[in-house]
Amino acid sequence: MNFKKEIEKYVPQTQQEEWEKVTMLQYIDLFYDNILYRSSLLAHMTASSMIFNETKDKVLMIYHNIYQSWSWTGGHADGEENLQKVALKEAEEETGIKAFQMLKNGIVSIDILTVEGHYKKEKYVHPHIHFNVTYCFEASEKNKLILNENETKGVQWIPIFDIKSHCKEEKMIPIYEKIIKRVQ
Repeated sequence: MNFKKEIEKYVPQTQQEEWEKVTMLQYIDLFYDNILYRSSLLAHMTASSMIFNETKDKVLMIYHNIYQSWSWTGGHADGEENLQKVALKEAEEETGIKAFQMLKNGIVSIDILTVEGHYKKEKYVHPHIHFNVTYCFEASEKNKLILNENETKGVQWIPIFDIKSHCKEEKMIPIYEKIIKRVQ
């Protein structure tokens, strides 16, 4: 599905999401031709996944090299209009798992995320905004996990009650908690 139509269909569940949806759609309308690309310097589209085990008491997370924290999987749209496809591709690349089941139909959360300036592969990436949509999937803990050393330092199942001690990005914890609540 076209990313703009999917965002338009999304029903915000909080006042914050209402405003973030309005902001996202305004920016998409203004910069439709390049918002799916990183070349959109101020803001661009990204897609993330919260991956739950079968009993929904653990989530699969990666240790993100840039943020030095345990994090969900995800990445840039890089021209792809189907953001669910982006979320799945990133989940596969970052965990090695190929078998995911969709937990909720469509987008589970929309969030505007600020990205601080940082270095990636010895090149400076300036501060910018991610217009992020999140999808939820289920995978078996029996799947073999494969470390993608280009992007992560680890991949593991983390008990939901223990996310706060693993996630060093304080701004992400309320987002993770919001999504977990929506799945449980």
